[in-house]
Amino acid sequence: MDSQVYYLPLTPGLFSILVFLLAGLILLIQFRILRYAYMRLGVGPGVALLLLVGSLIGSYFNIPVTVLPGSPISSGEIVDFFGMRYVVPMVVQWPGTVLAVNVGGAVIPTLMSIYLVVRYQLWFKATLAIIVVAFFIHASATPVHGIGIAVPVFVPVVVTAILAFILSREYAPPLAYIGGSIGTLIGADLLNLDKISGLGAPVASIGGAGTFDGIFLTGILAVLLAGIATPSRRQPTQ
Repeated sequence: MDSQVYYLPLTPGLFSILVFLLAGLILLIQFRILRYAYMRLGVGPGVALLLLVGSLIGSYFNIPVTVLPGSPISSGEIVDFFGMRYVVPMVVQWPGTVLAVNVGGAVIPTLMSIYLVVRYQLWFKATLAIIVVAFFIHASATPVHGIGIAVPVFVPVVVTAILAFILSREYAPPLAYIGGSIGTLIGADLLNLDKISGLGAPVASIGGAGTFDGIFLTGILAVLLAGIATPSRRQPTQ
């Protein structure tokens, strides 16, 4: 079982698009074009790059949590949803639906979100952002047979960028990241755990297939959209 929970959540073609976007970000960071946006997030360009690379590579790894009994398992298929193509892993023997946590789409974004909340003391605004985003994501989430729960890829990006501006222009970038990441995980995955066992998915990954693309693009686009239009804060003198 352990050897079969590691797989790319997207088809190679779509995953290559995310790699291409990341390569473009690397070039822009090297030319310091995006330095301002990442400084607005509260981390340096090097840390931001490590965060994005870690998220992309970590999408391959799922940490099994438990096994849910369910309907007959779908295996070795490609599922289309809102223009995205998700991979159903090939399995030979499977006891049911394995509930797992995706490293790149859940663990890393959660740890980063906690860091941002503590650093900027955004307890109330971050909580409000998570609740609002989770509501919208839950409303748009769709159970997909063989995959689990999926959301339209750009919904987290658009919702978090707008909401971050409304809550705080000063802290819009970290709020966008926090709301987009944790709100998507809660609204799409955690609030739909009761529906997973009947979808015939060999692996239901929290933050994996169905939500990883939205969370990863939120980490790129929502932060940039918020950061570009946010006035810079003066850093306290040492």
